[in-house]
Amino acid sequence: MRAALIVVMATAVTLTGCSSGTSPQAPRADSTAPVIAPGRPGEQERTLSPAEAATAVPSPTPNAADVTYVQDMIVHHRQALDMALLAPNRAESAKVKSLADRIKAAQAPEIQYMTTWLREQEQKVPDHHAAHDGMPGMATPEQLAALRAATGEDFDRMFLQLMINHHQGAITMSEKVLSSGSHIRIEELAGDVSVTQMAEIGRMREMQTEL
Repeated sequence: MRAALIVVMATAVTLTGCSSGTSPQAPRADSTAPVIAPGRPGEQERTLSPAEAATAVPSPTPNAADVTYVQDMIVHHRQALDMALLAPNRAESAKVKSLADRIKAAQAPEIQYMTTWLREQEQKVPDHHAAHDGMPGMATPEQLAALRAATGEDFDRMFLQLMINHHQGAITMSEKVLSSGSHIRIEELAGDVSVTQMAEIGRMREMQTEL
């Protein structure tokens, strides 16, 4: 929504400048021109006041919510990869193995993207033993140990349930930063994570019914 809003605002300013016959001027704080904000999927667009429009445009500077989300999501993704790496030798279902491959293919590049972003912002990248107490969806050490010990259909069932919980946690984290973050790149990342992992939850629930 924020990205679309920027396009709408930029277009409105450009059209105003071209039709005036004079040099384009920067938008004034006291402008009364309406700004149309496209709605999220399923929502209606709405007209923003100048004051609302000023705060609706995302900042190029991250806030604490952005940094915390990225740091936590790196830790979160790493555990998903740890679980996915078990599937080739322990899973029985070909669909479970394929799902694990897709998770690795999607989340490994996201980890690299988030690591690069943190370094660009001169923020700490969490190490591989970073604590994750209270992070939603994370499997406990006992659950991971049980998954490593399982094979065949037992592994498939356990893997699907743990990964569903894991994805739901990632969606919860993403929804939080979408409401409290400020950086457009992190908003786009969180939106992608939510959409991708919601779709995978649907596929995993279907696979559960087939076991």
